[in-house]
Amino acid sequence: MYGIHTFMTKRLFKLLARVLPTEFIFAHCDVPCGIYDPKPSQIAAATVLKMTQLLLELDKSGNTLNEKNKFTRCVITKEEHAQKCKDEILILWTDYFKPEHLEKFPSLHETFWRTAKLCSTTKQEISLEHAEELVKAVDKIASIFTASKTQ
Repeated sequence: MYGIHTFMTKRLFKLLARVLPTEFIFAHCDVPCGIYDPKPSQIAAATVLKMTQLLLELDKSGNTLNEKNKFTRCVITKEEHAQKCKDEILILWTDYFKPEHLEKFPSLHETFWRTAKLCSTTKQEISLEHAEELVKAVDKIASIFTASKTQ
């Protein structure tokens, strides 16, 4: 019985999705849950840096199929983690930080804006300099976040 019930529920939702205008949305989270942490953005930024380093090493090596495959996988991973980093810092910026934080951290908006731009830049190119800047910028955000908890 459970299997049929689940099947019918899925079919109903698929039918509703076709009939009603729908749009996928993602959030963390608009409850708000109160669970905020810069660690995912730091891990994502570190991954962007590591993939950039691997890509630059591959650029100096040969052109075998395995190297082309690794190159492609590194680019995809770099792109995904740059986007994840951007998503995570935007959650902190828009959901966690409040106007009262601006008094203690007057460069808050500029720091987040520049870091979000760096996420985009590291997706657009393979630059060790920009990947390292991204790690430093995200670490700065993590420091601000930690300092904001002691307010």
